Amino acid sequence: MTVLKLPAGGLWLHSAIPIDSQLKAEIDALGQVEHIVAPNAYHHLYAGPASALWPGARVHGPRGLRRRRPDLRIDAELAEMPDPAWGGALLPMRLLGTVLHETVFLHRPSRTLIVADLVENFDGSPHLPTQCYLRVAGLLGQVGVSRLGRFVFRDRSAARRSIDRILAEDFDRVVLAHGRIIPTGGPQAVRSAYRWLA
Repeated sequence: MTVLKLPAGGLWLHSAIPIDSQLKAEIDALGQVEHIVAPNAYHHLYAGPASALWPGARVHGPRGLRRRRPDLRIDAELAEMPDPAWGGALLPMRLLGTVLHETVFLHRPSRTLIVADLVENFDGSPHLPTQCYLRVAGLLGQVGVSRLGRFVFRDRSAARRSIDRILAEDFDRVVLAHGRIIPTGGPQAVRSAYRWLA
């Protein structure tokens, strides 16, 4: 989960995880949660519990998620037009050509790209089955896209255009849902991760 403070002081939660009372207190100490973002068709499992914790927050989700999750209140569909309440700090960009329906976000003030499944970054794992997965997926020790997950790219030319558009933006750091943050050199890491996408 990524939590950031918007220019007006409200908080923006991306890809919520299970939130216990201690974590909620830590988040509340930072400010008022105003936006909860389910960034793609898979990172929505804990958006509902998060919205129950902060019922005044707007829930944002990808196109089609209302149909998939009729139990989840979605106040705004993610699009390439930023929500005015984000104060110009975030630029949403959709990853086209995949079944993920992912939207990635550029946080302009910090030059940070915020993603869910765009890339993964693992050095290893103490968990043996996870180690095996990382080796088979081609992810161990490098920023990448799982070999096993590349099947979600149904229109490779559309996906390539989306990746090129993302790479044209001014970012350095990448904050991701799976693995370690990429503190610098983000464009090079993403470009390398998508060499296979011709």
